Amino acid sequence: MRTSRRLVARIMRENGLSGTARGCARRPKGGEKPAAPQANAAPDPVKRDFSADGPDEARFAGITCVRTHQGWLYLAVVMDIWSRRIVGWSMSARMTAELADDALKMAIARRRPPRGCIHHSDHGSQYVSPQLGRTMRGVGIAPSMGSISSPWDNAAMESLMGLIKAECVHARTFETREQAALEIFEYIECSCNRVRIHSALGSLSPEEFEAGNMEGAVKMAA
Repeated sequence: MRTSRRLVARIMRENGLSGTARGCARRPKGGEKPAAPQANAAPDPVKRDFSADGPDEARFAGITCVRTHQGWLYLAVVMDIWSRRIVGWSMSARMTAELADDALKMAIARRRPPRGCIHHSDHGSQYVSPQLGRTMRGVGIAPSMGSISSPWDNAAMESLMGLIKAECVHARTFETREQAALEIFEYIECSCNRVRIHSALGSLSPEEFEAGNMEGAVKMAA
């Protein structure tokens, strides 16, 4: 829908709405530093290709933290890169392997991905843990990890986390972890997956995109 900046500003002002800005990650000076080899590290078949031909081919995972007056709340997320839908998430007061594993298990229970589905993440200790490895091997999920020193290898997840922070977290003050968890749950399930449009999806929400393209993508895969 074509419109003018002034019209949008007036409508927002009349309805008591204000915009929010997303922070941009700064490229570190001096370029990327070589990282030491890490046990349990996985190859990177994604190679910064943040697209897929159909559902449940490639999923991206990450963890972020949310400040509350009670202490930190940690959020783990799994996103299907085809539709940008958050298919799994988990929250906890501790950043453990179980946090990432719970998000993965939710994603598996919801969508039952085929064997060979890629699970792309960084090299955090939660993602190289034996616990997560057992869960992936049990259903045939293929782990994938970008370079240790480069956040751009998981840029799709970095962008999603920035979105959650800008639109749900930074504009609020949370007294307790429970309050923050309820707000984040509502944002993920009611706004991010169902309503918020994505330019990568032709200005559709993940739910709208899947409703219009799921059947065709499944037929092509078959």
